[in-house]
Amino acid sequence: MAKGIGMSKALAVGVGVLTVSSVCGLVMMAVMYKIQIDRFPPVSPPTPTKPPVIPTGLPPTLRLPDNLIPESYKVLIQPYLYAVIPNNYTNQSFAFTGHSTVRVKCMIVSKSIFLHAQDLNVTTVEVRKSDSNEKLSVSGYKIHQNETNFLEIQLKDAMSGNETYYDIFTKFEGELFDVLDGFYVSGLFATSLLQPTNARKVFPCFDEPALKAVFQITIIHRPDTVALSNGIGDPHQTEIDGEEWIVTTFEETPIMSTYSLAFTVSDFKSKTRHSGTIIHIHARGDAIYAGHADYALEVTEKVLIRYQDIFGLKYPLTKIDQIALPDISVEAMENWGFISYQESGLLYDKSTASTFDQERVATLIAHELAHQWFGNLVTMRWWNDLWLNEGFATYMSYIGVQADGWDLRDLIVLRETQTAFQVDSLNSSHPLRLQENDIQTFSEITELFDDITYSKGAAVLRMLATFMTEDAFMRGIKFEYKNTVYKDLLKCLQETKEDLEGFMSTWIEQVGYPVITIITQTGETSQEHFLLKQTQVRRPHFQLQDKDEWLLANVNCAGFFRVNYDEENWNKLRMQLERYHHVIPIINRGQLIDDAFNIARAHRLNVTIALSLTKYLVNDTEYIPWESALKNLDHLILMFDRSEVYGPITKYLRNLITRLYDHFEEYTINGTVPEKHTDQYNQVNAISVACSNGLTKCITMAKSLFEDYKNGTNDIHPNLRKAIYCSAIASGDEYDWEFAWMEYQRATVAAEKDKLRYALSCTKEIWLLNRYLQYTIDSSKIRKMDMFSTINYIAKNVAGQPLAWDFVREHWSYITQEYGAGVVSLGSLLDAVTKRFSTELQREQEEKNQGLAARALEQVIERTEANIKWVKENKQIVKDWFTGEL
Repeated sequence: MAKGIGMSKALAVGVGVLTVSSVCGLVMMAVMYKIQIDRFPPVSPPTPTKPPVIPTGLPPTLRLPDNLIPESYKVLIQPYLYAVIPNNYTNQSFAFTGHSTVRVKCMIVSKSIFLHAQDLNVTTVEVRKSDSNEKLSVSGYKIHQNETNFLEIQLKDAMSGNETYYDIFTKFEGELFDVLDGFYVSGLFATSLLQPTNARKVFPCFDEPALKAVFQITIIHRPDTVALSNGIGDPHQTEIDGEEWIVTTFEETPIMSTYSLAFTVSDFKSKTRHSGTIIHIHARGDAIYAGHADYALEVTEKVLIRYQDIFGLKYPLTKIDQIALPDISVEAMENWGFISYQESGLLYDKSTASTFDQERVATLIAHELAHQWFGNLVTMRWWNDLWLNEGFATYMSYIGVQADGWDLRDLIVLRETQTAFQVDSLNSSHPLRLQENDIQTFSEITELFDDITYSKGAAVLRMLATFMTEDAFMRGIKFEYKNTVYKDLLKCLQETKEDLEGFMSTWIEQVGYPVITIITQTGETSQEHFLLKQTQVRRPHFQLQDKDEWLLANVNCAGFFRVNYDEENWNKLRMQLERYHHVIPIINRGQLIDDAFNIARAHRLNVTIALSLTKYLVNDTEYIPWESALKNLDHLILMFDRSEVYGPITKYLRNLITRLYDHFEEYTINGTVPEKHTDQYNQVNAISVACSNGLTKCITMAKSLFEDYKNGTNDIHPNLRKAIYCSAIASGDEYDWEFAWMEYQRATVAAEKDKLRYALSCTKEIWLLNRYLQYTIDSSKIRKMDMFSTINYIAKNVAGQPLAWDFVREHWSYITQEYGAGVVSLGSLLDAVTKRFSTELQREQEEKNQGLAARALEQVIERTEANIKWVKENKQIVKDWFTGEL
């Protein structure tokens, strides 16, 4: 145990006194503390300042983070390509190097920088504070080799945020591939195609449409070449490492998206017109010297003036360059101030071009010039609103070409409304506007470049302009130099019409379109979603009480919907057409036929009613109703041209077309064409249908003219060449084919080459078609940009369709790897090679090819399923009807 402690009495008393004193002191202190607390309440101590949270790691989506906003780029690019082969030439170089400085505004404190780079070797990265040129230490950088294409730069020193400016400098090198996207090479010229996400293949950048900036471009290129870009260039000669080079520095662009940037290095020549805006047309020297650019100069000037008047806003650049490229994977690209075209879309040769070639040039120019305002000046915020760009430009092209005397406005129903109806009647269609989060990857973006975006977009805008009046619609377009969503457009237009958002939102945000069903005996009217594979229920909408002799709805097809009637009203409309068709407007004559056939395909109408509507055409020579009928009868041919139904169909068509052929025969024999352009189109229809359905005098005429051509005299009018070449080769032998192939190789005018390229697909010889398919993957025989359309032509031929389907499946990996931005066309390729599919075996073949373009494959499978069901139900009915008409 522990030892005891002893203490004296005096010490004990002292300790007691001290203890009492201490306790009293503590009590006193407590009382005083309470008094002070009551008089001066305590204040909480300040919270310690936490250091800012600096974001780390990859962004959560494929989109760039919003911590950096680009404001300007200075980009230098040096392609080593020889556009003119020198005497001491040894090796052609397919490489480019360059450097770029992008000035950004930093919004939050950050040690991470994310921008885009793809297929580049980035050799140097530097980051500096703009105002002081202070260099920040870079701890590392890398390009993510996945769908993000992020160039990630990590810093040791944080950027300070608070809208502080920094300069990001990169050096890079890349290859000039021949894949028709990014910065690519074709022959002896190099050019760019940056839409939608290919600027990142040329230099590190913030490659999203909303991240607009100004660009100053410098191109270092070989002597004897010319560099072109969005702005005006200032070239001067210099020596670099003992070699002569030209340095062309271009004026700063307006603020714009990366995809609008463009540059080309070539030995092309040009023609110029000064008309307020300086207009240049660039092309191969022989085309310029032959005058093939003259028409484009005239049209550009006229359309520019018209648009400036319509929009009430001057074209904002001092010049506009347009270039005709021998190889480009799209028809045209609207780069601001420097538009690129396929040769046949910009050049016009009076001696070999048809009216259709001339119209195409005018329409394409009108489309791309419309983009200079809507697309470049005003830009969609993200690709989910692509329809704002493309639908608007498509719609405006029909208005713009009026400046050159083209009256095409009624044709928008044939070319856009009816085209959009076909895709939008599928469950696998998509709304005009999708959610931003649903469009992230390259393939998701490129799939939007389809008939919904272009054609439905144009048709819906036409409906809106009709609802508002066109003048009010044009006056409402604003938002220059900004990025928009579709509701911004509606808010601008709201000033002239109430509740536009309520009127338009369903057309824009919902998939599909309605069919209005009118029962004229009762006045009952209903509306429902139109689908080839019906899944929805009818619902009452409103009632009509008018019981006139017959009823016609959707006059001039202004609304984006189909109309169905009771059989009694359909028959009254048919009888009116047969009795005196002029009472019904031309557009509606075409609309009635198109609606009836498609409503029949959706199992809502007996197909014999649709077929009966075509009988009146023996007395009609107008293009719109004939074209509507032929497109729909062509679908029947696709379904039945390998069956016993085909014989009665061809006999009916031969009888139906004879009077139209006779109507134009004098023109055809004399090698002339009617004055009205729609009559010219119908003259071609008459020849194509008559010859392909065995009208003897048509085939004899085509063979005779083709023999004269083979003997050295080509007196065939350019309008008729495509149809006559095709007919002659279809009924000819291998020597006719070989002659046409030699003529194709010799031809120097793109429009004439296109006619021959189409005609070569018309042969019935399987071995020739197979050889022709093999030519499409040899760019020395068929240009890369023509591969898809050539396969499509072959697939249109009943003998070529199975060959084309097998070919596409066999070469799918090659096609997708080699054609880069051509992915935009993959949907049309699949559509063309599967149009005839109407059996279970064919559907199974489609389903086995899940590696093909996803949305396009889904659509063709759905269409095949609809075809299977319809053919089973209607094959005998169709056969009996055609047989009964003979």
